[in-house]
Amino acid sequence: MEWIKLDLQLFAGEKTEKATPKKRQDSRKKGQVAKSQDVNTAIVLLAVFLTLLFAGQFFFESLLNIFKHSYQQYIGLNVTENNLRIILLDILQELVFVLAPIMAVAMIAGVAANYMQFGFLFSTETIQPKLEKLDPIKGFKRIFSLRAIVELLKSILKISLVGLATFSVLWFRKEEILILAQKSLGAGITTIANLTVQMGLIASILLIVLSILDYLYQKYDFEKNIKMSKQDIKDEHKNIEGDPLIKSKIKQRQREMAMRRMMQEVPNADVVITNPTHYAVCLKYDESKLDAPFVVAKGVDYVAQKIKYIAKENDVVLVENRPLARALYSQTEIGDAIPEEFFKAVAEILAYVYRAKNKI
Repeated sequence: MEWIKLDLQLFAGEKTEKATPKKRQDSRKKGQVAKSQDVNTAIVLLAVFLTLLFAGQFFFESLLNIFKHSYQQYIGLNVTENNLRIILLDILQELVFVLAPIMAVAMIAGVAANYMQFGFLFSTETIQPKLEKLDPIKGFKRIFSLRAIVELLKSILKISLVGLATFSVLWFRKEEILILAQKSLGAGITTIANLTVQMGLIASILLIVLSILDYLYQKYDFEKNIKMSKQDIKDEHKNIEGDPLIKSKIKQRQREMAMRRMMQEVPNADVVITNPTHYAVCLKYDESKLDAPFVVAKGVDYVAQKIKYIAKENDVVLVENRPLARALYSQTEIGDAIPEEFFKAVAEILAYVYRAKNKI
């Protein structure tokens, strides 16, 4: 039996269940989502090289104008410590206007890559300092973990793909490269720029294919890491719904309070209609509250006996009427006016009660 209990406990602790929506939401708040950094890198590279492909002439002319402007304005200028800063700031300002579009494209591509993977998310949890990251034992385990091996293989594969793309472009265009020395400076720069963009585009496309596979792996690994055990799901359900034992105690306390309030109203009743042993319904007639008599307390068995005891202690008249007591108990709640079909029977009882108390 002990072995069976142990096996059941171990089975309950195994993380075999898919994560609940709440667990996913909590993980997301902590910044834990399925994300591949390779997707960001590949999309940013592709966006930058596409920009260079379609706007390369603009960037080339802009850089050429910077060189022309620099040579025309500063040629023959006696460079001193005072004017060197002004010259550098002037050149840097012109370079910013050239490089800003490329940086903007890279930033937009990076944001878009993140949004495609996990939507909009802002969390400071991942950048908060944690002392456990300084633990050398955990650091050693991370270095030699399965994830580290996968990352190493990915890096080797990425380097191989980029090297293959570079070699392929250079090999198929080797004739152009061999005659670079015979070309003019402008033509040589144009050829090198075309080679660079072509190598970048091919490498980016290969990296995108690899990043898609990496994203699928990261998603699988993320789903595996957030899996829950049956006990985790039970604990989460308790936290959301509340502990059943605590909830039952709260409901019991609420019932006790309601019972005390109801019993406090019994002495104010005009009459108690009884079964006589199983049912008791207390009625009161107050024109300032309702146009018809209404129920101030009711109960069966033990509660009915307690109502009758309190009624006797406070000289409240008890009237035995079995069918009326059962009907009023089943068709009314505390605070409700009696149904219209009982008006005549209750009026006769109240008239009897008032006569008995000399109220009429």
